[in-house]
Amino acid sequence: MKTEPLRKKKKRRKKRYLLKFFILVLLVIAGYQFLTSSIFDVTKLVVENNNHYTKEQIISIANAKTGENIFRLSTSELRDKLLKDPYIKSAKVSRKLPDQIVLTVEERKEEAAVTYGNSYILIDLDGMVLRKTDAEPALPLLVGMTLTNIEPGTPLKVEENAILTDSLKLLKQMGNHDIYFKKIEVSPVIIKAYIYDNLTCQGTPESIIENMDYLEEVLYDLYSQGIERGVIKVGTDGYFSFNPLVE
Repeated sequence: MKTEPLRKKKKRRKKRYLLKFFILVLLVIAGYQFLTSSIFDVTKLVVENNNHYTKEQIISIANAKTGENIFRLSTSELRDKLLKDPYIKSAKVSRKLPDQIVLTVEERKEEAAVTYGNSYILIDLDGMVLRKTDAEPALPLLVGMTLTNIEPGTPLKVEENAILTDSLKLLKQMGNHDIYFKKIEVSPVIIKAYIYDNLTCQGTPESIIENMDYLEEVLYDLYSQGIERGVIKVGTDGYFSFNPLVE
């Protein structure tokens, strides 16, 4: 007597499960059709934070295109393509619903040129190789090093590692002060930095780097007097001497 109501109860429960499952399948199908509809086709590519490259160049490097469904598009593939370029330090690719892809980049900046025969290797402040050029750039020239790796997108390698390290430190300090060296000759003992062709600053790497504030004041005094020739020697504890004769 009790088995019949129990059997009917199980049958009703089974029907409810089937109905819920059927509704779930319909929702999944409807959701898929909605998400893959033309509403979510990419119609706009946005580029942010670019300076070295134009918007069109960034889009070309990433090989990003409109017309593709925004959810089928692989943001990681676009980012990886951007990061293969030597000038792009970091990249982020995101979706902005319903139809935009945003490419945000952080670019490396050309900060110096290292002489390489009759050519120049352009690097950033991290010593990353950006490109090789035969035209002399309007950048500080670093001379006196033997280059062993100049592959774009990789760190510059030289036989004189300490000299490269000191050169990069000096470049960073130069950027923090109102000082511009057009050429820097670095040896293990002394730095010879050219303000003009005939006005140089000389001292140990440590003394020049540690006394940039004082050097800025000395250069200002020379500028105000119209002096563009001579040798500024930098010692320890802010000691400076000036010789108007070029060595």
